[in-house]
Amino acid sequence: MDSRRVSICWIFLLLLLFFFSLFVFVTGMISFTKESSILNFVMTIFHVVFFGFIIIAGFLKGSAKNLVNPDGLAPFGVKGVLDGAAQVYFSYIGYDSVSTMAEEISNPSKSLPVGIMGSVFIVSGLYCLMSFALCMMLPYNQIPEKASFAIAFQRMGWKWASNIVGAGASLGIVASLLVAMLGQARYLCVIGRARLVPLWLAKVHPSTGTPLNATLFLGAFTASISLFTELEIVVDMVNLCTLLVFYLVANALIYRRYVITVNNPPFHTLLFLSLLSCSSIAFSLSWKLKQWWGLPLFGGIMIIITACFHYFVPYPNQPSKWSVPFMPWPAAMSIFLNVFLMTTLKKLSLQRFGVWSCLIILFYVLYGVHSTYRAEEMGMDAGGVNPNSSAQQTKLDIQLL
Repeated sequence: MDSRRVSICWIFLLLLLFFFSLFVFVTGMISFTKESSILNFVMTIFHVVFFGFIIIAGFLKGSAKNLVNPDGLAPFGVKGVLDGAAQVYFSYIGYDSVSTMAEEISNPSKSLPVGIMGSVFIVSGLYCLMSFALCMMLPYNQIPEKASFAIAFQRMGWKWASNIVGAGASLGIVASLLVAMLGQARYLCVIGRARLVPLWLAKVHPSTGTPLNATLFLGAFTASISLFTELEIVVDMVNLCTLLVFYLVANALIYRRYVITVNNPPFHTLLFLSLLSCSSIAFSLSWKLKQWWGLPLFGGIMIIITACFHYFVPYPNQPSKWSVPFMPWPAAMSIFLNVFLMTTLKKLSLQRFGVWSCLIILFYVLYGVHSTYRAEEMGMDAGGVNPNSSAQQTKLDIQLL
């Protein structure tokens, strides 16, 4: 028994050493924009080759019969597809992180839309092809929940490929950490400039111009959560938070386009957003509770109010800069999809999110409001203008566009 306890202690110490080394490596790399960009570029090339190998091998060694056997092409129906989409929504986190680099790239108004849209199409295509290849290698009821691709190659008799896939997946975790922390540190830096969190987090490195303090804080915080929290809990929370953020961005996009840009009265836009959100919630609950009569009713209401808003709320011409086309339809569709996917998540995830939201609101009320108010007073005393206000507004404009 004592030897077993000693072995467990050594394993735990090795895990601690591994996570600490990974934390130091990732945090050190994202503290320097140029070095992190080079590393991200190299790892992107590796992953494209890695994904290509999986897709080609799956198509060559797999069988099309596995796509329809044993229960057809979609054994769990539309509900299964939508539930699966809500579970893997965290895969789309990296795209919004691109917008946080607006202050550190040249010509962001043109580079950001091309980079975001191009990455969405390319990565979505690779994801679909990899899923297609996996379903061709094994029937859906034989696909394991963990290490699916590695075990699929192992069952095909390609043990060497299984080892390669396992190593590639491990490197993929490092790449995901790099991209996620790269964006989160810059989000926290902007929030620190607004004094919603301590100003210490908004300070940047004097030579590299990167948010070093925010990066170190997030690195330590992320490492602590990953060490003491189950992966399933983290994934559910990340999915829910991502859906909520995208929902808020879609609302902000409509409000900015139809109120701030053209100086329209806010009442009509706020009424439209409220009715659209309520209709989306009603449609989602009707789907979840299997009240099928509510689907055409609330779906039709959403289409009607969006069409009325489009035709009756004035918006003169397309802006000169790049912006989302066919407004307000894309943003309205985003609001509906985000609300719908949020209702498909587990009840326990919603409860955890509610607890975290209460803690964040409490921090905002007790600290953020007062800190921001004091910062505005100091700005007025210094001349009436906050020196960071123009940079913050420019960054916000780029993100919302």
